[in-house]
Amino acid sequence: MGYRKDQLLARLKELQIQFSQYEHPIVLTVEAQTKYVGNLGGALSKNLFLKDKKNRFYIVSALADTKVDMKVLSQRLGLGKGGIRMAPEEALGEILQVPLGCVTPFALVNESARNVSLVLDQGFRAKDRCIFHPLSNDMSISLSAHGLDKFLNSIGRDPVYVDLEANPTVGKDHPPDLASLVPSDTIELPDPAGKVASLVVLTQSNNSVDNKPSTVTTEARKQHNHVKDLKDESANGVYASRSFADAQLFVEQILDKASTLILSEVTEDTIKQHGGQLGTVMENSMRRRLGSELSNLAMTFKNTAYTEGFHAGSHHQPKFRF
Repeated sequence: MGYRKDQLLARLKELQIQFSQYEHPIVLTVEAQTKYVGNLGGALSKNLFLKDKKNRFYIVSALADTKVDMKVLSQRLGLGKGGIRMAPEEALGEILQVPLGCVTPFALVNESARNVSLVLDQGFRAKDRCIFHPLSNDMSISLSAHGLDKFLNSIGRDPVYVDLEANPTVGKDHPPDLASLVPSDTIELPDPAGKVASLVVLTQSNNSVDNKPSTVTTEARKQHNHVKDLKDESANGVYASRSFADAQLFVEQILDKASTLILSEVTEDTIKQHGGQLGTVMENSMRRRLGSELSNLAMTFKNTAYTEGFHAGSHHQPKFRF
């Protein structure tokens, strides 16, 4: 289990790092966060969780108005154009152990994130106070860059600040300037397709007793094959670029993955209850209940990945404690 918000705040106090904390409703974007803490004088941050084609992960933490060009950053890391993309949502829970909207340098406190590289915007150093989520997006904390450095040093990290808006020449005579920030180790995530395969075995076993064909097995095989196709396309950079360019395609990808995960959780009891229609019933229910919400999240996710800066919203004075 990962670090909780209260544990992190206690850790900061133990390290004698001065910070202020502000409670507010859950927010998923910097734009939404601005409505509650944008008038407090601190510098808001945007935090991207990225992965490369070799399953190496990165947190890029920048000022909200810093323009981060993903293609340029990829080249500066020595990964070529299009070498990095947004990490999948399941990686947030498996690696950073935080939910969507809670990416933060503080997540590196978790042992599961030990191989995640951190890239910090040099603009933080020019600010008196910088604002981050403390592992939870219902609160923001402000602290100095020195305070952030002190925390990172306490977990064995050496903070590296770079000019994220720079676009240096990368070529034969000009090696990538950020290549040293590429992690040496890869991180493998659990394969949801493997879970579906186990479901096929389970339903086939159940059929051997009842001698009845199972639609669930057919559904699972369809999901397994579809997930494999998605993985093959993703490996070639086809589906990833296409899905981030079109929010609806991205929603379909999430729904397909979610359908696979739900099917993988089917038990013998639920199979007996719904029979051969179980797969169809569960998938249709999920699409009906989550489709609209995921469409909104997908658009937010897309905008966050390719942000050109955020506009301040209306101001609201949050509750705060020192």
